[in-house]
Amino acid sequence: MRWWSPRVVMLGLGLGLGLLLPSWPALAASAATCEVPAELLDAALPLPATERALEEGVLRILVVGSASVLGPGTSTPAHAWPARMEASLRESRPGLRLEVQVRGGRGLTAADMLGMIQAATNPPPHLVIWQVGTVEAARGLEPDWLADRLATGLEGLKERGIDAVLMDQQFSRFLRANADITPYQDTIRISASGQGVGVFPRYELMRHWADTDRIDLERAPRSARVAMVDQLGECLGQAISGFVLRGAAAAPRN
Repeated sequence: MRWWSPRVVMLGLGLGLGLLLPSWPALAASAATCEVPAELLDAALPLPATERALEEGVLRILVVGSASVLGPGTSTPAHAWPARMEASLRESRPGLRLEVQVRGGRGLTAADMLGMIQAATNPPPHLVIWQVGTVEAARGLEPDWLADRLATGLEGLKERGIDAVLMDQQFSRFLRANADITPYQDTIRISASGQGVGVFPRYELMRHWADTDRIDLERAPRSARVAMVDQLGECLGQAISGFVLRGAAAAPRN
């Protein structure tokens, strides 16, 4: 199996996201642009701790991941998908006391994120959204290595009564051409299934938006990329918000 240098792969991802490119007037968010095939959100599984928190009116969410959780290439951090998720949840649930903490950074692996999850204790979150798999694929780490870290993290969250959602890689033709991401996608799905956890299908969503000419970062004109990254953050934020609320609604009520 051929693996490219992590630096080369991550550089290509950065260019695909329009890092350090000139800003452009924001694209107007629209239902058509952010359209999500229903079958993709059907992957949501019950989130009982989240449902109880919503009923009580206080919800704490921890988002952990690599660079994308910080919104690289956006016009402002407020356009990163975690911030847009928070805005969408607030709009859907007026009066909810919502706290969203974001922990991540460029080049972080599942092991780095595991430490962040385990350290979240005061107070603990009700829900952890764990974005994982891109750095592991870029570096060519063993899928079994990833599986072990995911198992440790998900088992620990279950023992603490904390809900979890895994988020897979972003769609990138560059990454797909230079690294075999399929074993990592399979590992994420299998790990989630083994723990009864849902996977937010970021890769398939982004591929759908690219295939339907809604959001295609790698083929956007240079002058429009920042606006398109903002739009991607908006659409992902709306989608993950809906995914979380659907999972909460699927949980049995006391």
